[in-house]
Amino acid sequence: MTTRFEAAGLLDDLVAVRRELHTAVEIGLELPRTQAILLRELAGLGLEVSTGRSLSSVTAVLRGGMPGPVVLLRADMDGLPVTEATGLVFASTSGAMHACGHDLHMAGLLGAVRLLTARQAELPGTVVFMFQPGEEGQAGGRIMLEEGVLEAAGERPVAAFAIHVECTVPRGELVTRAGSMMASASALRMTLRGTGGHAAFPQNAIDPVPVAAQLILAVQAFSARRLPATDQAVISITRLSSDSAASNVLAAEVHLEANIRTLSKATLEIIRTQLPVMLTGIAEANGCTLEAEFIASYPVTYNDPGETAFALTVLDELVGAERVTRLEAPSMASEDFSYVLEEVPGTLVFLGAAPDEGSGPLHSEHAVFDDGVLGLQASVLAELAWRRLERA
Repeated sequence: MTTRFEAAGLLDDLVAVRRELHTAVEIGLELPRTQAILLRELAGLGLEVSTGRSLSSVTAVLRGGMPGPVVLLRADMDGLPVTEATGLVFASTSGAMHACGHDLHMAGLLGAVRLLTARQAELPGTVVFMFQPGEEGQAGGRIMLEEGVLEAAGERPVAAFAIHVECTVPRGELVTRAGSMMASASALRMTLRGTGGHAAFPQNAIDPVPVAAQLILAVQAFSARRLPATDQAVISITRLSSDSAASNVLAAEVHLEANIRTLSKATLEIIRTQLPVMLTGIAEANGCTLEAEFIASYPVTYNDPGETAFALTVLDELVGAERVTRLEAPSMASEDFSYVLEEVPGTLVFLGAAPDEGSGPLHSEHAVFDDGVLGLQASVLAELAWRRLERA
C-alpha cells in the first residue's frame, strides 16, 4: 500500500479500544459510556471537541497549519438490541451488540485522527471528525446536522467520507459505486377497521382479517405493476396484528406496517401518494375503513459521482485496483450517512472485514469482524481527507 500514513504502529491500540467499545456497547441516541471513551481518546490532541445537546455525539475539529478547505469524516457509535452469540473473549454480555461494526468505525476514525494530528503542521486545511449516535433507526445524523455539525469548523465541508465495515466481504477489499449506493427507508403504518363480532356468525359483522389479506397481496403487486422496472422498490409487510382476544371473536381492527425501500425520490413519491389511495379503495370496497400514515426515514445514500471518482482513484493507488470493487447495483439496506450526503458531496465506502473462520451476516448475533483491518481503515480515511484538501 502506498500512503503517506503508516498505521501499523497504531494497530494494537486501535484493536484495544475497539474491543473496549465492543464490550461497552449502547443503543440509540444516549451513549454515555461510549462517548466517555471517545472523549478520553481525543483528549490532548489539540482538537476542538464538542458534544451534542440532545444526543451523545462527539465532534472534533482539527485545524491544519496550512490554509485550505474543510473535509468531514464520519463514524457511527450505536449498537443493536441483539444478544451476542459469537463466543469472543470480549463479547458483550448486556443484551446489546455491535453487530453492524460501529465499534470498528469509531476505532478506525480514531486512528485517522491520530494520523492526521501527527502531521497537523503540514495539513492543508481542516478536518471535522463526526462521531454519531443513533444510526440504527433514530436518525442521529439528521439530529447532528440540526445541531450544526456541518458548521463546526466555521465553514461547511467541501466533501465528506465514511467507511462501513462488512463482515462477509473478503478482508481488505474496498467496495463502492457512484450514484445511489444504498436505499431510502420509509414505512406505511395502517389501521384497518371493520366491526368485529362472533366467529360463528361472520355475516353479521365486517371482518377486517380477510380484507387485510387482500391488502397484503395488493402491496406485493404494487411494485410489479405501478413502478418502473428500471427503478424498482422493495415493499415488505413487517407487522401484522389484530385486536381479537379470543379464537371465537372476529377482530374489529387489524394493524399493519409496510417497510419501503427505494432508490430514487421519484419512486418514493409514487409509493407515498398512490399506495395509500389504492389500499383505501380496497378497504372501502369491502366495507372497512383504512387509516394510513406514511413515515419518512432515511433518504437514499447517494455517492456524488465526482467525489466517488476521486475516491476510487485514491483507493486504487493505495491498495491496488484488484482490491477495489465497483458495485454494479446498489444495496437495498439504508444508512443515515445519507443525511450528510444530501448536504455535502461525498462517498460511502465498504471495507471487507471477514475473519478467516467466517461470520454471520451484519445484524446477526453471530456477526464477527476481523479488527486487523483497522490500520487500513485509518490510513484510507486519513489519505482521503488529506488528498481532498490538497485537491481543493
